[in-house]
Amino acid sequence: MLNEHDPFNAYKQTSLDARAAAANPHEMVRMLLDGLLEEIQRASGFMQRKSYEDKGQSINKCLNIVHGLDSMLDIENGGQVAAGLNHLYDYCSRQLVTASVENSVTALEPITKVITDVRTGWANLN
Repeated sequence: MLNEHDPFNAYKQTSLDARAAAANPHEMVRMLLDGLLEEIQRASGFMQRKSYEDKGQSINKCLNIVHGLDSMLDIENGGQVAAGLNHLYDYCSRQLVTASVENSVTALEPITKVITDVRTGWANLN
């Protein structure tokens, strides 16, 4: 939905929608991983500023992205790679909840490391 009071965000959303519509499945995963890393940074900032409502919304976005990534896995045909990613995404979900409950920026750091490593792996696929 476009926001006519915030033209920059409206432009940003339109650009993102266009990229997502044109993306192949690998590009879509990379976009989700990039979005997750950005949202984790945002959640960290909200924690540091004690902006709890914004932190909660940001953590929810992170959880939705992680669940979206997990739902894209082909567990039956993906072998050990899909099973490993499933375990990593499960770990990230649990760690995000812990970070939110404890309001711990430190608890977000292992998630950033895991997702950065996964993102690097995806970058090497093409």
